[in-house]
Amino acid sequence: MSKFVISTSSFDVNDNIHVQQLIQKGLQVVTNPHGRKLTEDEIIELLVDDVIGLVAGIEPLTERVLASTKKLKVISRCGTGMDNVDLAAAKLHGIAVFNTPEAPAQAVAELTLGLMLATLRRISKIDRSLRKGEWLRTPGHLLAAQTVGIVGLGHIGRRVARLCQAFDANVIAYDPYVNQSLVDVKLMPLEQLLAEANLVSLHLPYSTDTHHLLDAKALASMKSGSIVINAARGGLVDEVALGEALNSGHLSAAALDVFEQEPYQGPLLNNDNIIITAHIGSLAKEARQNMEAEAAENLLKGLIDVGLIQR
Repeated sequence: MSKFVISTSSFDVNDNIHVQQLIQKGLQVVTNPHGRKLTEDEIIELLVDDVIGLVAGIEPLTERVLASTKKLKVISRCGTGMDNVDLAAAKLHGIAVFNTPEAPAQAVAELTLGLMLATLRRISKIDRSLRKGEWLRTPGHLLAAQTVGIVGLGHIGRRVARLCQAFDANVIAYDPYVNQSLVDVKLMPLEQLLAEANLVSLHLPYSTDTHHLLDAKALASMKSGSIVINAARGGLVDEVALGEALNSGHLSAAALDVFEQEPYQGPLLNNDNIIITAHIGSLAKEARQNMEAEAAENLLKGLIDVGLIQR
């Protein structure tokens, strides 16, 4: 019996109409047995000879993984980022790849806004102090008084820009692939954005070109007291350099939802000026439902298109 794998750490199989359609067409579903991000060896173990489709999470789908499969023909990423998929290898092995760029966009944008407000008003730091018996009434800052630099004006970055504008913030942006910006959003080179923004928010894919986009040099070029937000991909920020910039006081705060190694257990956990969340950007119930539905639909259509199942 042909199978399809759902490798995400969680997925509502029973209430997903497209998953049920795949099952009705005679396919067997195999889910992630570990409840976390899979390693290369673990995903290889799941992609056995009779697996023809994969609803993928953020596990590494490398050349080694894809070369190990015998019948896999469709990968449907449950999410936006494609940096965990070796697209060249997928093409070489005749595997079609899809993603769901629109479904999680609002959820990630809203989390980003929440992280901005939390850092500006020092919500987490004051909460921790109060639980220790301290009545800390530290003044924060208005989002309306900030110049927010959006790096990447894709599905998520555009939403973040509009949300910030709703708070009367001044929004500037950098995106080398965008020729026309949003209304009242000035496009500029990255170096200029880093020099002008009080708050920098990353919303671009990870690649070799964007690895450590915010390194020690880039962080040093930012305004003293500025803030970094990363709800995009781990690896865009040099975490060691970020910790040093926070410890020195050059940056006043940061918020990270993504890390180079996840689950994250590094030294930033000990820094009081950073908010850390566990890659929860798309984990709003409504967005997750839409994302899972779209991912399963993409897999269904993809398998039909390659002739492995009937309409």
